[in-house]
Amino acid sequence: MSGTLNKVMLIGHLGEDVKMHYFDGGNCIGRFPLATNETYINKSTNEKITSTEWHNLVVRNKAAEICEKYLSKGDKIYVEGRIKSRQWQTEEGVTKYTTEIQVTEFTFLTVKKEMESTRGAATSDAKNPSFDTHENPMPENDMPF
Repeated sequence: MSGTLNKVMLIGHLGEDVKMHYFDGGNCIGRFPLATNETYINKSTNEKITSTEWHNLVVRNKAAEICEKYLSKGDKIYVEGRIKSRQWQTEEGVTKYTTEIQVTEFTFLTVKKEMESTRGAATSDAKNPSFDTHENPMPENDMPF
């Protein structure tokens, strides 16, 4: 064991539909923002305060295709993954930074009519909305940015 751990577990709602990007060789990634909320009471005013944190999620290959097919804005999902920061240069030469959650596992928490109607069918995507992306992950150096 390396003595370190980079693991994230989140339950939240999609802020947008999954946006797909396809690459040569058949690989793809899906991206979507996830909102998590924290609610607390302000002790001095007794007011209920809700704070929203936005997370940039990235899913790869088959997992991305499943997310695109079954998820839409507002849906609730549980994800596990790791934090990954990256930087790039714009055409103007400005360095930009972002922090993303590289999703390794997920479970859909919003039950949809399409999924309910196919529960008895042989389509495992609809029958089992959990997914482990450790199978055939896309190598990091295949990403074009």
